[in-house]
Amino acid sequence: MADKNEQNDFTGERVTLCGDGKYRWLYPFDMLKNPVILFTVWRVLGMSFFLIYAFTLCMSFFENGIDLKEFIDISKGFLLLSLFFCGLGVIAYLIVAKQYGLRYMVIFEMDEKGIIHRQMKSQFDKAKAIGWLTAAAGGSLTAKGAGILAATRDSLSTDFDKVKKVKAVKRRSTIFVNAPLSHNQVYVKPEDYEFVLNYILEHIPPEVSQKVKK
Repeated sequence: MADKNEQNDFTGERVTLCGDGKYRWLYPFDMLKNPVILFTVWRVLGMSFFLIYAFTLCMSFFENGIDLKEFIDISKGFLLLSLFFCGLGVIAYLIVAKQYGLRYMVIFEMDEKGIIHRQMKSQFDKAKAIGWLTAAAGGSLTAKGAGILAATRDSLSTDFDKVKKVKAVKRRSTIFVNAPLSHNQVYVKPEDYEFVLNYILEHIPPEVSQKVKK
């Protein structure tokens, strides 16, 4: 893995070992080509609708007993409602994607303790982010470090020793790293995907890593 330590070809988008011992990279997430976020939204909506649907059926059963017609009517209603909200979710996703310029920038920091996912506030901060990552690769973290923290809007930190599930979806360039209070999505380019996945598997609990399908 020599390319993880060489800084001459550092572009900010390759996984690079920095001077402080952390791996860092910038990922330009294409919101149209990689719909993993939309799928996540659909999954959350689906779970919510299923719970409400199940609760409604239970209430109907306790009040009226087994009634096939009412069961069919309730099921049809929830099916149409879920399809409507799925379509609404697609429209909302496309509007947000348009506002982001169809992609947004994410900075990742990773070491043996865990991984941090930071979302850039503005697409125009990409040059600043690369400058900061280049400085970090050489071990120089001063004002640029504070600048990049100010340029990030959201961050999500996951401790490896608390991870309960990892799912690798290579075709989406995504690694799902889930802990009790942290559901992280790690994005990485194909050329560095195996390295990041193996690094994560080496640092999470063995009983979790053994269940991961590559």
